[in-house]
Amino acid sequence: MSTSTTYTIGIIGAGNMGAAFAKRLAAAGHRVAITATDASQAEQAARAAGAGARAVPAAEVARGADLLILAVPYGAAVDALRAAGDLAGTTVIDISNPLKPDMSGLQVGHTTSAAEEIQRAVPTARVVKAFNTIFAPLLAGDARAQVFFAGDDAEAKERVRAVIDSAGFEAVDAGPLANARHLEPAGMLNIYFAYVAGRGPVAAPAWVAVA
Repeated sequence: MSTSTTYTIGIIGAGNMGAAFAKRLAAAGHRVAITATDASQAEQAARAAGAGARAVPAAEVARGADLLILAVPYGAAVDALRAAGDLAGTTVIDISNPLKPDMSGLQVGHTTSAAEEIQRAVPTARVVKAFNTIFAPLLAGDARAQVFFAGDDAEAKERVRAVIDSAGFEAVDAGPLANARHLEPAGMLNIYFAYVAGRGPVAAPAWVAVA
C-alpha cells in the first residue's frame, strides 16, 4: 500500500480500530500521531505501527494534522474531540456506530445520526462519516473492501477519499452527511451478522452493480 499524497493523520483512540488504523496508514506512508486516555495503550499501538507512527498527548493530536480519525465509542466522541483543542476547519472522520450499551440496536438513527450529532457539537470541524462498516481485523490486514463515506464539505470528502484509496480500499461516495442515517444502520446489520449470526468480523457490505 502506498500513496502519492502523504498526510499527517491524528488518531483519537488506541483500541482495536485505532491501533489498526495506525498500522495500515503508517504502512501506506502517512505520518500518524495516536492518542488515548491510557497513554501506554497509545504507545503500544504506535510501536506496533512502526516508524511512521508516534504516541502523543490528547492536546497535541490535532497539531499539524491534515485530518483526524475519531476511533472512540460514540458516547465518548464529543469529549475526545474537545480535548484535542481547536478543530476549526479540521477534517474529522467519524467511524462510530452509536450502539446501545447492550448492543441491541442504535441509540440514534433515521432522523439523525452519530455523525450529525458530533458535527452539531463541534460545528467548526468538517465531519465525514467513513469506515463504520469495516471491522478491525479487515482494517489491520490487507483486505480490500468498499468504504462508504458521507459528508457535506467537498474538500474534506476528497481528503477522506484519498486516505481510503491510499490504504488499499475502494472509496464509495455515499452523499451528504445526513446519509450517515443510512450508513449507521448498515453498520449495525454488519455487527449482527458478525456477532449474533456467528459469521465473524470478516465481511463488509458493498454496493455492487448487477446489470
